[in-house]
Amino acid sequence: MSEPTSSPRGGKRAGAGRKPGTGSYSEPTELIRVPVSLLPVVRAWLAGRMKTPPPDARLPSLSHREQHLPLFGSRVPAGLPSPADDHLEDSIDLHEELIHHPAATFFVRVQGESMTGAGIFDGDLLVIDRALEPKPGAVVVAVVDGELTVKRLKVENGRIWLMPENPAFRPLEIRDGMDLVIWGVVKHTVRSF
Repeated sequence: MSEPTSSPRGGKRAGAGRKPGTGSYSEPTELIRVPVSLLPVVRAWLAGRMKTPPPDARLPSLSHREQHLPLFGSRVPAGLPSPADDHLEDSIDLHEELIHHPAATFFVRVQGESMTGAGIFDGDLLVIDRALEPKPGAVVVAVVDGELTVKRLKVENGRIWLMPENPAFRPLEIRDGMDLVIWGVVKHTVRSF
């Protein structure tokens, strides 16, 4: 019986491939499967632009158990009082209401006062959706030169700005040489009283 001949195409070849420890991560790597909806999150983490997740970042549970809470049919006036209406219209699931892309959503707590004009206060919990495209005018969580911030994204004449919503803070222009990563778009804010 003769030895099988090697083909110039296909199969593993001796010496082929990246040598262990020579890639971007300076160590051997392993192939894994990632849900498509998680690719932006995984790629951002692996980009090495930020070694750790945002402080207090939490991902929603992917094994969501529906919990419907009562939703009353009448709105509550923020002006003059009106007679109470106890008509129960429906039920509401807060997970379904606040989280449209579970695999691409995370929560982070705000520290600071730069976004009070947008209704975002120190201690608020932000619901961040990484599946949304960060468009001009959106409130985003960004990493600038390794530092986290929440600001309104402004693009004007080819220049990028991160704008505070408090006159006591200055806008931040992203200039050549600065490292900017948009972590996600702020979809909701949750505040406890």
